[in-house]
Amino acid sequence: MNSSVLIFDSGVGGLSILTEVRQRLPHLSLHYLMDNEAFPYGLKPDDELIPRVLKVCTLAVKALQPDLLIIACNTASTLTLPQLREQLSIPVVGVVPAIKVAAAQAAETTGTPDSWRPGGHIGLLATPATINRTYTDNLIRDFAGHCTVRRFGSTELVQWAEDWINEQRTPYGLFEHLNSWLQHPVPLSHVVLGCTHFPLLKAQLQQQWPAITWVDSGNAIARRVADLLPQTVSSTTLATAINPARNGDLQCFWTDSHKEPTGAIRYLSTLGPVSRCAVLPEK
Repeated sequence: MNSSVLIFDSGVGGLSILTEVRQRLPHLSLHYLMDNEAFPYGLKPDDELIPRVLKVCTLAVKALQPDLLIIACNTASTLTLPQLREQLSIPVVGVVPAIKVAAAQAAETTGTPDSWRPGGHIGLLATPATINRTYTDNLIRDFAGHCTVRRFGSTELVQWAEDWINEQRTPYGLFEHLNSWLQHPVPLSHVVLGCTHFPLLKAQLQQQWPAITWVDSGNAIARRVADLLPQTVSSTTLATAINPARNGDLQCFWTDSHKEPTGAIRYLSTLGPVSRCAVLPEK
């Protein structure tokens, strides 16, 4: 029987993480869970989000019995990872902005840790909550001290990503929203997509600003899953490469009984047959 992974987010953002896991480990069974009843997380206070995330995730783990849980949301990860790891008996993987990766790449670009050369300027594009967290300050201090880091908090990109997945609506206004920040006072060479929603718009971002390297956490999360479930990276991986019909199961769950996430289900179906779509079972 294939190992299974539960991937959790408030909306469609975690689909960017699921896609990377699917590409690296196609034999895994993947359960995608959206807390769409409480979307968006980025506008809610911490004291409301923490018990909510803990409740939904523990309920889902009990109901679905995954081998590993991914909190595919920067806000939820920074708030609840220690508690979830204490409460659950399975590995829990969180998502944080890929500042370390972008800073290392920027240093390689310049060949020097001189923060005032063009390659030494990196951007953090995330939700307002993420760019203002102490956790983010610490990441920048620990891994990007040789860079100048500019931050931009956007709720618009979250909604544009939702619209793109749910309604296939092009994010008009993207250039006007970001270009001034990206180019002034000096052009950014690397930008961290610090919200899992944002990589869903990477094609549009690359088209508008091809000179910028867009960095996200998806590939690193997929590698971490492979490390934590080493028994899955074996002959089963080779078997699925030879016979894609042996790919793992795909399922979609959500919390709002009045709002089926048709866009997320449609997106999942591009990765393979979706065997189950349902409101999160409470038992």
